[in-house]
Amino acid sequence: MKALHIGRVAAVLTIGALALTACGTDNAVTTGNGGSSTSAAAGGSVTGTLTGTGSTAVSAAMDAWKTGFESANSGTTIQYSPEGSGAGRTALIAGAVQFAGSDAFMSDAEMASAKAKCGPGGAINIPWYISPIAVTFNVPGVKTLKLDADTVARIFRGEIKNWNDPAIKASNPSATLPNLAITPLHRSDNSGTTQNFTDYLAKAAPTVWTDKATGDWPASLPGENAKGTSGVVKTVTQTAGAIAYADDSAVTAAMGKAELKVGDSYVPVTAEAAAKGVGTATVVAGRSAHDLSLTLNRTPKEAGAYPATLVSYAVVCASYPDAKTVDLVKAFGNYAISDAGQQAAVAAAKSAPLPAALAAKAKVAIDSITVAK
Repeated sequence: MKALHIGRVAAVLTIGALALTACGTDNAVTTGNGGSSTSAAAGGSVTGTLTGTGSTAVSAAMDAWKTGFESANSGTTIQYSPEGSGAGRTALIAGAVQFAGSDAFMSDAEMASAKAKCGPGGAINIPWYISPIAVTFNVPGVKTLKLDADTVARIFRGEIKNWNDPAIKASNPSATLPNLAITPLHRSDNSGTTQNFTDYLAKAAPTVWTDKATGDWPASLPGENAKGTSGVVKTVTQTAGAIAYADDSAVTAAMGKAELKVGDSYVPVTAEAAAKGVGTATVVAGRSAHDLSLTLNRTPKEAGAYPATLVSYAVVCASYPDAKTVDLVKAFGNYAISDAGQQAAVAAAKSAPLPAALAAKAKVAIDSITVAK
């Protein structure tokens, strides 16, 4: 695997001085801003309609990307339906859409299946959005809690049933915790957010969370469910005692958030902390040269690195039947990973810009898309 090592982050919005180093070299790549220097928004040379579906977590960023791209390319329309990451990958495999948004990269089985519609090169997973997953709750009078991974896992397994449980009080001695039942809430649909959150629990609390990481919430566990990020957030706000996991872009100021324990410290939910967490990821081995699927480190040692992050991918075909589609996929993808696209996502979704070297790799991957022979 190739390790991605990202340097100290200077500011939440610019994520300055970011470095990414491949295994086997000591030369770090650093730049001032997170995105690629290429902006397709300035082009205006492509036309047509591009259709995608998938991740609900990326909805706010996608709306910003659509607006920016279409305003600069008047002959284009970007259609995106937020149906969940699993639905997006399934639709791409079936040939129903030209791209998927997914908060989990395709499995090996999905990659093999994608060849039927994408050709022998199959699909490629290209990072374009980084965000923390917030552990959010509705506890009257409480806005912030410090929680370690074991406690979070026990809450979502239904082992900790009340907000004034000693395990919660131990790390929050000054909080006024009510005698209120906890209602764990999870996604009802196959979700990349669920995949990432259960991956965090499985790796950071392995003695408590004995289930494997999965996009489908374990059916044996207690709790309520809701569809999509918006459904989860709405239910939390309406349910006193509820706790859930959701992309931080959708969590409102009225909702509580947990700081997660990393080492001996508790790390709050920020874009800066998410970028540091992703900076310790590794590239999945054994895939095509342009596939950028990442294995995220859920127990980082770097100070201030948030462990429950998600990377959302543009899942695209390595080749398409015609040049017009290839040009449109490339143009939109390059806009999304550009400085302009990444800063639009920051403003709309509180996301972290792609580290410069990762954005450069993403551009190479996008530019590798060809017309099928």
